[in-house]
Amino acid sequence: MTTPDTTARRAIGACAVLMVGALTLTACSGSGSGKSDGKGGKESPKTSAAKIVISARNGSAGASINTTGVKVTDGDLTAVKMTVAATGAAVPGAISADGGTWKPKEQLERGTKYEISATAKDTDGKTAASESTFTTVSKANSFIGTYTPDGDTTVGVGMPVSFTFDKGISDKKAVQSHITVSSSSGQKVAGHWFGSQRLDFRPEQYWKAGSKVTMKIDLDGVQGASGVYGVQKKTVTFTVGRSQVSTVDVGTQTMTVVRDGKTVRSVPISAGSPEHTTYNGQMVISEKYKKIRMDSRTVGLENAYNISDVPDAMRLTQSGTFIHGNYWYNKGNPPFGRTGTSHGCVGLQDVRGGQASMPATWFYDNSLLGDVVIVKNSPDKTVSPDNGLNGWNMPWTQWVAGSAV
Repeated sequence: MTTPDTTARRAIGACAVLMVGALTLTACSGSGSGKSDGKGGKESPKTSAAKIVISARNGSAGASINTTGVKVTDGDLTAVKMTVAATGAAVPGAISADGGTWKPKEQLERGTKYEISATAKDTDGKTAASESTFTTVSKANSFIGTYTPDGDTTVGVGMPVSFTFDKGISDKKAVQSHITVSSSSGQKVAGHWFGSQRLDFRPEQYWKAGSKVTMKIDLDGVQGASGVYGVQKKTVTFTVGRSQVSTVDVGTQTMTVVRDGKTVRSVPISAGSPEHTTYNGQMVISEKYKKIRMDSRTVGLENAYNISDVPDAMRLTQSGTFIHGNYWYNKGNPPFGRTGTSHGCVGLQDVRGGQASMPATWFYDNSLLGDVVIVKNSPDKTVSPDNGLNGWNMPWTQWVAGSAV
């Protein structure tokens, strides 16, 4: 899951697209030509025809971290220097091949003061110069959305696009209208808000296997709440892999794995005990851990268990439901395929550390983030659509009704 780190590979993306406003900054130099005007005098000194525009105006306090740059008309940029005002540290950047623009190589930091100076020449060799000192938008006055899945990944057919914003969004329409999600399959995609900080997108049915999904994030400068503006601008594409939907039948304590419409394996499992039942419903694998600590205190079960090395674990709900390996079972009376013994998870036979021949390791190795695990015939309720990436449990009409656009 993407974290809200400006240096992370996936949270706001360093696209640095150059956007130039209507500001015209004049700075000129130029000497007289020395030619006679025919009246015994000299022509007035000519200024450079080159006009430099720095997108962040001098003195501004809410400049974009994505679109800051320099552009020149009627001339070529000859040098651009940008530094962090407090330290003097240089901000790397590059002048375009045609000499017309400059932009930073990396995304700028929020709430940081920068200084930038630029020079250019026109076709007559006359120079122009301009400079600006500005501060980027602060963290207090901006919002970002961590999102899943990551770009350039391959996921299962159940993976929704899910944004979690670091601040409450009051203008949901403005924010949602600046995020578009489309699929090469042509499936209609709709958004749904869970509260003021989470926005998910999905089609009516699972994604088509092999399709490409593109999300365009154009939130830079979009007001999400009073005095709070977006800073993200990026296009992210991911691939939907083969279709794999696994159905856990609590009544028979078995899981049937269906890939691309064909059953590939039936796996004995041990679901929740009568005291700690497993949710029913469609659940999406949202995280994978070859080994993870599971402590019952983190899910409100006091000291029921504390296992430091649960193998082959995959998260199904945010509240703590996993499908995972179990090596601590009673070897004299194995529960798999017979009875539920877990605290709500779905357990598969395993050994400590995992082993390829074990059912749990096989399932882990053959699963993608975004694969669907359906649980049925449990005495428990259906999982809530916002408990994990499980919006498939909401009827389509209700899903669409939760869109702001």
